[in-house]
Amino acid sequence: MKLITHTQITVDGVMQANGGNNPVLDPGFDRGGWAMPLGDDESVAYIGECYQRADAFLFGRRTYELFAGYWGVRDDVDNPFVGSLNSRPKYVASNTITDPEWTDTTVLSGDLEAPIRELKAKPGGELQVHGSGQLIRWLLERELVDEMTLIVCPVIVGAGTRLFPETGRDFALHLVESRRFATGILAQTYRPAGRPQYA
Repeated sequence: MKLITHTQITVDGVMQANGGNNPVLDPGFDRGGWAMPLGDDESVAYIGECYQRADAFLFGRRTYELFAGYWGVRDDVDNPFVGSLNSRPKYVASNTITDPEWTDTTVLSGDLEAPIRELKAKPGGELQVHGSGQLIRWLLERELVDEMTLIVCPVIVGAGTRLFPETGRDFALHLVESRRFATGILAQTYRPAGRPQYA
């Protein structure tokens, strides 16, 4: 399977709390929900189609708990997000979850690199990562990401957790696909292409 990340970010690279303020997961952060006013039928349908392409999902613990509590308790299977997330295998990288309640979940703990490489070696289409910024950064460092889709919302939040750290590995990227939606959202899919060249 190809490991593909999907991340909603602001123009200044913030990924935190795109769907709303959550005092439990994001205490003290009051700029959540920045993506919600910008979604339209076309961009939401595009994201839903991405979910429907998944053969399996891989989450970090925080995103997993957020998704399990929201999408995992719903039964409107005609919704592309609910139908996909509740019918496909889910893997969560966690050293604290021991008995996941969300159906068809496998916990990956300890050394993650070997089991993730085993998942990638399985036949199939896409192993998708949504949200899960800390996990995405870890996957990039180990060159485990095959493609990354950045769904860039036309807003500068000015605070919050960013997808990419202030310092880290450098990567050249090959643009695979780019789409623009009426509200100004840009969906850009990249493939890592080794190290950049510097002048």
